[in-house]
Amino acid sequence: MSKITKFLAAATLAITPAAFGGAAQADSINWDMANEYNDTSIHAEGDKVFSETLSKLTDGGITITHHFGGSIGFKSKDQLDAVGDGALPIADTYVGPLGGIDPMFLLPSLPFLAKTPADARKLFNAARDEYDAIFAANNQKLLWASPWPPSGIWANKPVDSLDALAGLKIRTYDANGTITLQEAGGAPIQLSWADVVPQLSTGGIEAVLTSAEGGTNAKFWEQLSHFTEVNYAMPLNMVHINLDVWNDLSDDQKAAVTEAAKAAEDYVWAAVEKRVSENYATMTENGLTVVTGVDGGYLDALNEAGAKARAEWLEKTGAKGQAILDAYMK
Repeated sequence: MSKITKFLAAATLAITPAAFGGAAQADSINWDMANEYNDTSIHAEGDKVFSETLSKLTDGGITITHHFGGSIGFKSKDQLDAVGDGALPIADTYVGPLGGIDPMFLLPSLPFLAKTPADARKLFNAARDEYDAIFAANNQKLLWASPWPPSGIWANKPVDSLDALAGLKIRTYDANGTITLQEAGGAPIQLSWADVVPQLSTGGIEAVLTSAEGGTNAKFWEQLSHFTEVNYAMPLNMVHINLDVWNDLSDDQKAAVTEAAKAAEDYVWAAVEKRVSENYATMTENGLTVVTGVDGGYLDALNEAGAKARAEWLEKTGAKGQAILDAYMK
């Protein structure tokens, strides 16, 4: 029995469609759900919990067709517009590339701000009202957020010093990482996830800023030899649904979607707690070297390099951003 199956068995043991007043409808609904990341990622697992729970709650009245690995043709940076315009009914999106639409999407990846799952969830909750408003302004509803394990550096050498980082052509996932690693002496290149492996293959990049989770799902050990743990940030994916699609649902169906979203959210936040050790075991089994316990002075230097990204974010978000950080820091 898989981890997801066990979770669903426990979470839905006492749940039946009748609990939602017979949420199943005569006309069945099927949604295409986009996700740029691999079908083995923690976010894909959350999507599957959502769809399986929703199907059970509605007695098959609402089903999901998953499109992992960007297979439906949208990258994360495209998915907000695609869902808002109705090209997609629902998507699971890494929100960092959406920072150009609203800087609030760069909050979760501010360098060295949230280093643990508890920190990441507290930071998200501090900004939840803002995210709800942003999605609503873009004709969407936010259903849940799911965390990435802490970001580190994948390369063909330990990247455990500023000297090792100097001039390194390294992929970053959003503007925060680009600013930080440039300030630290690297040569960062911001890329969507779908472009990472091709750029590694052609030598366009030499290293990747991402979690052990991301690299494990993409089998980076086929091209890279080391992962250096720096706990840079714990960025978020967010699952959002077109507002017209949401409004067309009955009250019972909305209740079922909300309950299924909560099941998915609970699953991913619980799973991330042990994900790092599982990833490290898989990486080691495949011959990759995991570099831990790096020098504190190096981490301090990276943190200092991230000060510019944090300052620029506050400049863009003003009093609203400061209030969120104040609430988080309490």
